[in-house]
Amino acid sequence: MKKRYWIAGAATLAVAGKLLLRPREADWHKCRDVIFHSQHSCFIDVDGVRVHYQEAGDRNAPAMVLIHGFASSTLAWSKVFLKLADAGYRVIALDMLGYGYSAKPRNGQYTIEGQAKLLVRLLDSLSIPRAIIVGSSYGGAVAATCALDYPDRVEKLILVGAVNNNRPLAFMLMRVFGSPVVGDVVSPLLIGSRRLLRRRMKRVYDEHRWVLDERRVDARHLPLRAASTHRAIIRTVRSWDAERISRDAHLIQQPTLLLWGANDREIPLPDGERLHAKIPRSRLIVFLSCGHLPHEEYPEEFTNVVTDFCKAKSA
Repeated sequence: MKKRYWIAGAATLAVAGKLLLRPREADWHKCRDVIFHSQHSCFIDVDGVRVHYQEAGDRNAPAMVLIHGFASSTLAWSKVFLKLADAGYRVIALDMLGYGYSAKPRNGQYTIEGQAKLLVRLLDSLSIPRAIIVGSSYGGAVAATCALDYPDRVEKLILVGAVNNNRPLAFMLMRVFGSPVVGDVVSPLLIGSRRLLRRRMKRVYDEHRWVLDERRVDARHLPLRAASTHRAIIRTVRSWDAERISRDAHLIQQPTLLLWGANDREIPLPDGERLHAKIPRSRLIVFLSCGHLPHEEYPEEFTNVVTDFCKAKSA
């Protein structure tokens, strides 16, 4: 019995040690050498919140805003960021509130509506009246919410494997993150695990197209080590409500492009097909032999499809 107590005590101390030794914040300056396109990084104060974003392209060109997915950052767009700028757009990829190198306040609005509001206020701060809004995964839910709540600010809408309901909350990790007390202790250990992150990154790609890139793993992992990031992720999960996206999809009036991977295991293709049926002015394009992130698996093709859609005259 005493041995069990010793083991339990040692495990408790080990967990406490890991939690106490976490960096408090994600420091852009310390991580700069690992951050993709760091030379394009900018910081701006939006309603008292420090927002990190990357910008490229002619400032007088049509604006295009890229919104990353859950627990991600500007890294998600690194393969198409400059390509889209070269195609003739003022491209802005932001770190959402609580992610990457943006601020992670304790009282932040870690809801889909809160993220959409922050994005619009960022456009205000950059004097951008309207933009093409591109959202991937959870960022797709934020993009769709922008189209619904701020229709005058969205020129065209592009949803990539977009979250559109609450089914992702059924995933094992999401259940842990959402669990009171236990989740507060265990979640930081899981979120900060490089090994688990590597497995998660492999899952989102089509199994035949995964090419291990340790620098990308490092770039994704560094901000996920911070205690403030852990808090933001936990609060995002506990505030998650994406059912509105499917429920109100028929109210989206902007020209909309839906891009999906045929083998998406995170947000399956039938979700995209249902959105296509509901959104009046939508087009669905499916990438074969592709997982959850077509912009990473097929950057050239993704860029061509997006630019063709954006340059086409609206009906």
